[in-house]
Amino acid sequence: MVSAATVILSSLSLFPALEPNIGALSMPKETAAKKAERMKWFLEGRFGLFIHWGPVSLKGTEISWSRAQTNPRSPNRGPIPAEEYDNLYKRFNPVQFNAKEWASIAKAAGTKYVVLTAKHCDGFLLWPSKTIDYTIANTPFKRDVCGELADAVHKANLRLGWYFSPMDWKDPDCRAATNDVFIKRMQGQLRELTTNYGRLDLLWFDWDGMEVPWDQANTYRLVRGAQPNIIINNRLECFFGGPTADKYTGENADYLTPEQVIGVYNDKQPWETCMTLGTQWSWKPNDHIKTVKDVVGILARCAGGDGNLLLNVGPMPDGRIEPRQVEVLKGVGKWLAKYGESIFGTRGGPYKPAPWGASTRKGNTVYLHVLRWPDGPLKLGALPLKVKSWKCLTGLGARLTQTTDGLTIDAPATLRRADSALFKLTLDGPASSIKPIDPGSWSGSLAYHARCSASNVYKTEMQYGPQSALDDDPGTRWATDSGTKAAWLEVDLGRERAISKVFIDEAFPELRRVKKFAIEVKRGDEWVPVFSGKEIGKDFKASFPNTRARFIRLNILEAADGPTIWEFQVFGPEKQGR
Repeated sequence: MVSAATVILSSLSLFPALEPNIGALSMPKETAAKKAERMKWFLEGRFGLFIHWGPVSLKGTEISWSRAQTNPRSPNRGPIPAEEYDNLYKRFNPVQFNAKEWASIAKAAGTKYVVLTAKHCDGFLLWPSKTIDYTIANTPFKRDVCGELADAVHKANLRLGWYFSPMDWKDPDCRAATNDVFIKRMQGQLRELTTNYGRLDLLWFDWDGMEVPWDQANTYRLVRGAQPNIIINNRLECFFGGPTADKYTGENADYLTPEQVIGVYNDKQPWETCMTLGTQWSWKPNDHIKTVKDVVGILARCAGGDGNLLLNVGPMPDGRIEPRQVEVLKGVGKWLAKYGESIFGTRGGPYKPAPWGASTRKGNTVYLHVLRWPDGPLKLGALPLKVKSWKCLTGLGARLTQTTDGLTIDAPATLRRADSALFKLTLDGPASSIKPIDPGSWSGSLAYHARCSASNVYKTEMQYGPQSALDDDPGTRWATDSGTKAAWLEVDLGRERAISKVFIDEAFPELRRVKKFAIEVKRGDEWVPVFSGKEIGKDFKASFPNTRARFIRLNILEAADGPTIWEFQVFGPEKQGR
């Protein structure tokens, strides 16, 4: 995956004839009706299971990215010597692999499709290919993992997808002067995957941030010729130096692929967030994994933004999916067995996702997933249709009122303390007719959309700028470059204000990146601390003596790695805060 390591940029000079020509890649046009029919299962399914697996599970490190670089035109800089990494397959013997069990777990989790890393960037193949010898056939295990999983997934009435890395960091021909030789091998592998295992519903290409000389026109023709109804993600066309995977679909791809973040509300282009259940894509011993509550919240926010969630697990070296991960997956499945109507077959909206949660809709029904309550009643914008009836599906004692100003929901403490609350609203007309409603500032933060600056922004990409921590959107973040040990985020409140509280939500708190920080206000030309602390983590609140200031900053004095912050909110003494 692109974000698994810092991508090292390089020149396209070796491939002048293969530089992107979007027009040249165009496939024959399909009608809107035919595309809608082809995409229907994907848009309604909402939830898939991603599986990253291979010999690297023996080491418990990240797949591909932990391999030391041997190809100078590949970005990995891992700690495992290539000779050691490339010979792990000789010890790879996952005797407890059971494809039926994997499919059963996917079914129990409520997922509608399964995507396996048939080939990751390290070049190892989980099927017995005729193109190279670096495959499962030459391990002690020998069995065709792709074939067995395809049979099991089909029998479980789930949809099947392959992850396929067009780049191969082990192959010396990849991105070399002999790249055309590599392309023939790569396309031969795709031909095997798309013709040997029956119906294939989805192909998940990846991109490592480098050049993409993959003969895209013929590669697309090969895949769609073998599987006319297949759905293909957008990463074969993530052109070097061009748009990122969460912004650009291209003419020949079907959906966007934001990685490790929840995609923004987008009902114009299909999208799918890929996210790990743990902290890395492949199995890691004693990894920190998300809870059932975490996953349900992420899934609700994805569906509420009109997108899908592809949740990743990494099986262990013996072939089993770790029992802790299975327990979480089955917990999510139990929730979906009760409340799946609010996810499957829905569209996002009418309320755009916000810190309080997300909404989904179908027919005359709107579902409100309340994942975080404010201090008082939850107030939402006005609906142009009347709420004929409503019900809280997860508890009792709530009250909902509708006025011309909007909806107000109050709930007892028992419901507020629950993992989440789900409301079902029946309207007097089609919910699809309502234009998306912008949530505005839910928190009441004085820093909401304020002018701001930061000492460092990840790769200088606008989407990771400091404004992303001031937007009341839990799916966007300020991020800094890998290796950053100190950083600051400065906010201009516009005028001198009375302030006494802050709320900080650190992204990926399980990584514990922030080690020491201060909240500071500006006095003349000097910054004066009003609060000091160590770790931030999730949902951090701090109070300090009432002070008046126009400029305030979060000064991260010490970090284990590049700090990244979901939200930085500022409140005065009259506001109770989060």
